[in-house]
Amino acid sequence: MSITQDIVATYKGPRKVIARRLAMGLREDRLLAILMAGCALAFIAQMPVRAREAHLTGQELNMLLGGSLLGLIFIAPLLFYTLSLVTHWIAKVLGGKGDSAQARFALFWAFLAASPLMLLNGLVAGSANMSWPRFFLANFLGANNKEQRLREHFVWNQKSCYLMNLLPP
Repeated sequence: MSITQDIVATYKGPRKVIARRLAMGLREDRLLAILMAGCALAFIAQMPVRAREAHLTGQELNMLLGGSLLGLIFIAPLLFYTLSLVTHWIAKVLGGKGDSAQARFALFWAFLAASPLMLLNGLVAGSANMSWPRFFLANFLGANNKEQRLREHFVWNQKSCYLMNLLPP
């Protein structure tokens, strides 16, 4: 199966996907590719947030994206490798039977499988200046009428315009 099909299948039955991927054999190049794909998607998910932040604060977008790139592409993999080693040690103390490569795979795959949610969160946070659970609650559960939903969706803060004066203040 392809990676995207496996990500979708992970939401339906993670045990089968993990077992199938482990049966294919663990190689360090595959593990690194899974981790780097997750980090690249996390960086892409941060782009709308950084663009909005640059627009609202007047900071330079390239500087903000460069900081995110450094953190997610260069530093985060080192932290993920460290975290996988620590979790492997904890699992060994608690009676776990897997090796360190399996611990790395479990962590890296979980991070990659969460990438659709990271992309959704980045999209909503970049467009509506709020997290997606707050966006869902405000737009589908909290607002009773259409005008209130429009106000909560389009009027984010004092620096944003009122949707080109289509809504009265």
